[in-house]
Amino acid sequence: MISEHGAGRALIQGIGTALPPHRLCQDDVFAKIEASLREDPHALRWAKRIFKQCGVQVRYTCEEDFLKPADQCTYLSTDKQQAAPSTSKRMEVYRRESVPLAEKAAEEAMRDAGVEASGITHILTVSCTGQFLPGLDTALIHRLGLSARIQRIPLTFQGCAAGLRAIQLAQQIVSVSPAAMVLIVCVELCTIHLQPSGSREALFGASFFGDGASACIVSSGQADQQGGFELGGGHSALLPDSADEMIWEVGDTGFDLYLSPNIPKLLRTFLRDEVDRLLDGGALPPLWAIHPGGRGIVDAVQDLFGLEDSQTEFSRNVLRDFGNLSSATLLFVLKGMRERLRELGEGERSGVALAFGPGLTAELLRFTYVPSFVTKRESSYEYAGL
Repeated sequence: MISEHGAGRALIQGIGTALPPHRLCQDDVFAKIEASLREDPHALRWAKRIFKQCGVQVRYTCEEDFLKPADQCTYLSTDKQQAAPSTSKRMEVYRRESVPLAEKAAEEAMRDAGVEASGITHILTVSCTGQFLPGLDTALIHRLGLSARIQRIPLTFQGCAAGLRAIQLAQQIVSVSPAAMVLIVCVELCTIHLQPSGSREALFGASFFGDGASACIVSSGQADQQGGFELGGGHSALLPDSADEMIWEVGDTGFDLYLSPNIPKLLRTFLRDEVDRLLDGGALPPLWAIHPGGRGIVDAVQDLFGLEDSQTEFSRNVLRDFGNLSSATLLFVLKGMRERLRELGEGERSGVALAFGPGLTAELLRFTYVPSFVTKRESSYEYAGL
């Protein structure tokens, strides 16, 4: 637990995000899906419904193949005789594209926090859309000029909730070792796993997943830093009777995703108890950083807690403009929230961050937006009688 008087505090000092160069409009993606399903009218009707309701307008991809006409796009080919890219081919794309994208997000986070590479003591790398060895952490150490003796912690194949899990892990490190400075880097290339299939599972993934990277610096804070987020208590929970509701498996042509339509219903059933535990009976906070795993998930959280549209707009904006970026998404949400709060000149405001992944796993974390770490620290000293 974070002390409210400065001891053991952990702060998100800097945030960085990065997108690949290729922009995908939702209508263009659906046109390819429509062409690939012209002989399956039932699947096409389902695809129209999903694409209309998912809340996404634009996504980004590292794979230029998606910009080609439908009859030339190998990932969503209309030619039944044309083999989709193999898993090994997709992993080649992942290795080539993930590192520079992750590097860009990490560099922005370090600039935003005003820290040098020499000050980073730990690096947490997060991804579920690809693997290679030596890993992403090793590549980033060389490219960013980090210490060869840095502590490395990779979180792999843990899905959308892993970004918030990494933040909680970094918080624990900094709370125990106040001199630590943790770099978290999340990178996901979800589009390289899109499949030319009419199944509901494949169409869900095709409708809202995108590519992107995000990063942040977690530390005990520096006196000259502008404001950000102070991290509070948090926990993880496995929701009961839901292990089969979200599955991510390695297949011959990429990773195969199964998303149950029951997920929003399960959140409505079990999430309130977990949030009550997080808040220890306290009032609901004004700020909500919800991982936009899909429009239905944001709707479920908003309905369950009676939130205003202004409280979910940051999550909905990210879903609309970038899609679901798996583990990288929540830092996009927090970045947008921080920018708005700074523009409005808001004072301290409390919040809750929520993310969901396979398991079903729920990650929950309290945080406080602090407009100035200097002000926060001075007020803490005053409170302690110093």
